[in-house]
Amino acid sequence: RVEAFRDAACAMEQEKEILLEMIHNIQNSQDMRHISEGEREELNLTANRLMGRTLTVEVSVETIRNAQQQESLLHATKMIDEIVNKLLDDLEDAKIRLMSLYGACTSDVPAGPIDQKFQSVVIGCAIEDQKKIKRRLETLLRNLENSEKSITLLEHQKSSVRQSCNSKQD
Repeated sequence: RVEAFRDAACAMEQEKEILLEMIHNIQNSQDMRHISEGEREELNLTANRLMGRTLTVEVSVETIRNAQQQESLLHATKMIDEIVNKLLDDLEDAKIRLMSLYGACTSDVPAGPIDQKFQSVVIGCAIEDQKKIKRRLETLLRNLENSEKSITLLEHQKSSVRQSCNSKQD
């Protein structure tokens, strides 16, 4: 029963993360640009209320770690955080680096290179921490992918507007 209880709590943690990501994606969706200002404001208010309500839920499952596992977790987290902090400076490089970290966490043969140093650090972590690190990297990569799509759509819209303006001037 204890393991079932821990598993249920872990599932709730994951569900919270998924809900927050879904709400965030809705708020930043391109579809939000295609509705009236009033509807957009109402949806944003609802999304903010739901985000606030979701953030009030705290579910925590502690992982028992030895000193070496604790050190490995801190090191792995620091490596990911360093890349995240440099995201805005070089989006493409950050994505490549995150993909190499993710490749180090998966048993599948990755499409790109694997960060061997990160892999050895992650192997030193507790199994539950390894899963959380992998999930965090998946979420970061998914968010990057969504951001790139939004940027591409915005660039396409800008070029369409420029072409339309240029053809009107002719």
